[in-house]
Amino acid sequence: MPSHFDTLELRAPAVRERDLFLRLPAQVAHAKANAPAYAKLLTGVEPASIASRAALATLPVTRKSELLERQKANRPFGGFAATGWGSHVNRAQRVFASPGPLYEPETTRPDYWRLARALVAAGFRPGNLVHNTFSYHFTPAGSMVETAALALGCTVFPAGIGLTEMQVQAIAELKPDGYVGTPSFLKIILEKADETGADVSSLKKALVSGEAFPPSLRDALGARGIAGYQAYATADLGSIAYESEARSGLVVDEGVIVEIVRPGTGDPVAAGEVGEVVVTTFNPDYPLLRFGTGDLSAVIPESMTTPSSCGRTNIRLKGWLGRADQTTKVKGMFVHPSQVAEIVRRHPAIAKARMIVDNPDGADRMTLHCETRDAAPDLATSIAGTIREVTKLRGEVALGEPGTLPNDGKVIDDIRRYA
Repeated sequence: MPSHFDTLELRAPAVRERDLFLRLPAQVAHAKANAPAYAKLLTGVEPASIASRAALATLPVTRKSELLERQKANRPFGGFAATGWGSHVNRAQRVFASPGPLYEPETTRPDYWRLARALVAAGFRPGNLVHNTFSYHFTPAGSMVETAALALGCTVFPAGIGLTEMQVQAIAELKPDGYVGTPSFLKIILEKADETGADVSSLKKALVSGEAFPPSLRDALGARGIAGYQAYATADLGSIAYESEARSGLVVDEGVIVEIVRPGTGDPVAAGEVGEVVVTTFNPDYPLLRFGTGDLSAVIPESMTTPSSCGRTNIRLKGWLGRADQTTKVKGMFVHPSQVAEIVRRHPAIAKARMIVDNPDGADRMTLHCETRDAAPDLATSIAGTIREVTKLRGEVALGEPGTLPNDGKVIDDIRRYA
């Protein structure tokens, strides 16, 4: 197999964009017709009109908190799935749970979670033996990788988590080609192998996910002859992006549309600006549209025009940069990013804003720092009134020039210190 999963990864960006948005109206129509939650959320939306990024941005963002509440009221999938079990015409093969708990379906479609591309990018090939240490219990992580590996033509050892000594023994005796799991557990396995003198040198590659993969650990693995690469996936959406040998960011998967939006809103931001990762999937069984992951990232600007050195042409993400849900409690009241967004919406002179919460004298204080353009003399007073109206709390206002706030995706920054 070549170093790419398929030719979709190599197509011209304009061709990809055209193809995705030619397909999108049918996916929107399918979601409205077969997922009851979207029948309600998209009332009045004509699917044929959702054929561009601008049109897509008009649809509501569904975030995990909303999905959780809808699932509680409408088990098991909150009306967002077009599949079920029993006599359902499109029967789910498995149902998984992720923290919340949220429930996710898996059907019999090959490579259901679309992680085969990530495996190929990490060096896995047909005929390899894959040592899979992701959990097979409750969560879909183990199955996410296994279904991809099987679709690719690999054999899987379903190791699961824990039992470190047995993991080392299995690796020493079966001699798998590569490891899949969290990077920290791979480190534990290698340390145990060193301690016991077991030969685990057959491991030459690793696809890791589920936690941070710092360069120091990547380099430590490389020193042992193991090339480790990251995958960015969630239990709701499957694969979102993955790393290649170019190590120039995470390449967005061909089966999704990724937007970066300002936290608390559905408004896309410019390439390079940090915001929340919002994903639309073409999965017909779980057709999530504009699903907010709660993760912060940014599009690498040069990836909009310049392919990766590995030949892949899709846009690339900078990786995980934090969490978008920055809700905090001030004087007993919750303050949400969506409230900051509402304040900004009411004042067109605000280009960007960040609510800083501190307690310099032991008492909570909110200050809305605003980048402004053409500020009227009474703008700060007017903004302070809006803060009071929207949050039911008093807040101070600090006006600044455009470009003064950091590009880190923070809408609320809680810097309170306690003795």
